[in-house]
Amino acid sequence: MRPPPSPPHPTTPLPDLGRSRLLSVQSPPTFGLLLDIDGVLVRGHQVIPAAQEAFRRLLDPQGQLRVPVVFVTNAGNISQCSKAEELSAQLGFQVQPDQVILSHSPMKLFSQHHDRRMLVSGQGPLVENARALGFKHLVTVDELRAAFPGLGRAELQRGSEGLLQPLPRSDFPAIEGVLLLGEPVRWETSLQLITDVLLSDGNPGTGLATAPYPHLPFLASNTEPPRKVKEPLKGFGHGTFLLCLEAIYRKLTGRELCYSGLTGKPSLLTYRYAEGLLAQQAARRGWAAPIRSPYAVGDNPMSDVYGANLFHQHLQTQQEGAAR
Repeated sequence: MRPPPSPPHPTTPLPDLGRSRLLSVQSPPTFGLLLDIDGVLVRGHQVIPAAQEAFRRLLDPQGQLRVPVVFVTNAGNISQCSKAEELSAQLGFQVQPDQVILSHSPMKLFSQHHDRRMLVSGQGPLVENARALGFKHLVTVDELRAAFPGLGRAELQRGSEGLLQPLPRSDFPAIEGVLLLGEPVRWETSLQLITDVLLSDGNPGTGLATAPYPHLPFLASNTEPPRKVKEPLKGFGHGTFLLCLEAIYRKLTGRELCYSGLTGKPSLLTYRYAEGLLAQQAARRGWAAPIRSPYAVGDNPMSDVYGANLFHQHLQTQQEGAAR
């Protein structure tokens, strides 16, 4: 069951970021920027010209940013280092990996799950990304399919490409959690195997008479639904995959799939994680003044704007609590 969202609140206007104001600032900045990438800085593979001009104003003569900046994307099929290199080439200045927040980056905070044996699903450098987040014991969907070929009926004729190592069924330890870093390539396989792991309490193929509930820890990133108007050719994303998985689990058990953690926009955790990175950047630059006003810029009302408004509500609640 996903946490119920709070109603959006009006966004706070952005400060004037004109050249004259930035060049005249002598004191440490008290605000930072949380920037979406696709649709705000780049469109497709092309940098938006206004974004290049904005960063020219944000850079000092030494090529350093005048304010702390993090780049927040719901992409998850690339490494932080690769995304930072890509942004550096596009924007014309050095972007550090710790300035990039992918949809699953905040999972570094889930240390209570890092020692579990996790079934991991997604695309790209999947195992590399999961290990960078702190997860130590991983099983991919392809490994699970190879160890239990009878579970995936659609997979019986497929080979065993993409395996990290052979995992014989006779020596297959129990899976202790599920980690979804992004939409898989073959949905039917992942839906079936993930469901079986949840219904069997991490022991695939055992056919338990009653599905355990609560089920195994279930972590997922990027619940964003597809946007046909913005990207008509991209198709369904991870948010749609999660909806399918929720519906299957509900149909089979009569219960709701429970998330132990959700990351990516619009989750509040992602914005709180970004706030921490802004503070770390300010500390490295020797800016003693606290970052009181993080400003988020995005183009998607259901992820960027909604998430920023949830974060705004959170900050207001914090301030009201401190004032009492």
